[in-house]
Amino acid sequence: QVQLVESGGGLVQAGGSLRLSCAASGSIFSINTMGWYRQAPGKQRELVATITNRGNTDYSDPLKGRFTISRDNAKNTVYLQMNSLKPEDTAVYYCNLRNWRGGIYYDYWGQGTQVIVSS
Repeated sequence: QVQLVESGGGLVQAGGSLRLSCAASGSIFSINTMGWYRQAPGKQRELVATITNRGNTDYSDPLKGRFTISRDNAKNTVYLQMNSLKPEDTAVYYCNLRNWRGGIYYDYWGQGTQVIVSS
């Protein structure tokens, strides 16, 4: 099993910045991807960004340039730096860890952290 603990959410004014953190513990495979997804009220959960254990990143196109994902493998922690925040970035942000082994993946989710961007 894998446990994910998120932190860093909160209330921020438009144009501001926040940094989310997610610490993973438990059975973490050597090949894994960590990432962030978000879900706004009344909408489906959507990809924000992911990063592999080798540091390869993938971003939702509309968020490129404002959001930056990084990770510290020694700490099993992933970060999301969010700049120039907009009210439409308001959502619950979920941390994800995907373990890969033998062509099969296993997904784990954090409890979510709320981000509210006021106009």
